[in-house]
Amino acid sequence: MLEKIRGKTRDLLKPLAKNIKGINPNTLTLLGLVISIIAAVFLALQEVLEAGFFIIISGFLDVLDGAVARENDRMTRFGGFLDSVCDRFADSAIIIGAMYGGLTVFPPFPDWLIGTLAIVGSNMVSYTRARAEAAGGSASVGPGERAVRMIIIVVGAFIDKVNWAILLVGVLSFITVFQRIAYARRTLK
Repeated sequence: MLEKIRGKTRDLLKPLAKNIKGINPNTLTLLGLVISIIAAVFLALQEVLEAGFFIIISGFLDVLDGAVARENDRMTRFGGFLDSVCDRFADSAIIIGAMYGGLTVFPPFPDWLIGTLAIVGSNMVSYTRARAEAAGGSASVGPGERAVRMIIIVVGAFIDKVNWAILLVGVLSFITVFQRIAYARRTLK
């Protein structure tokens, strides 16, 4: 289902992306990271609605940078690498902001536990895919892709349930990691 949404989003962004010729896609990537850090600051200040809006803007830029690169024939391996690295920083910053703001508290667990598990799980989702691809395979399975995780956090911000959102991100991330490990075990020989 996420692939269908991705395809439709790409189609919608094509006209806009074609007209953005003077901006390097890597600049959009870095701008998206900066906006994610702003979202993290709002989470740290417990301004969850504002944080949700900044996460949406960051997500838009994350999709737009790739569209601009594709539509203007500016795709590079470094651009893909930078995008992936910035995504990991952005994910971690947002969750750390929520942790700092006390928005990941889930009694009886220690205040830091849910956020830490969500950060580790989120990063491992990306890592397991990257390692499978480096080994010559693929591991693009599981429900916890980045877009899904960010949507969950945005919804959690808008309904003032960030702790539940971060918990769900952690759970889905680990489910995805284990699915990717199992998939890689079956497909990589």
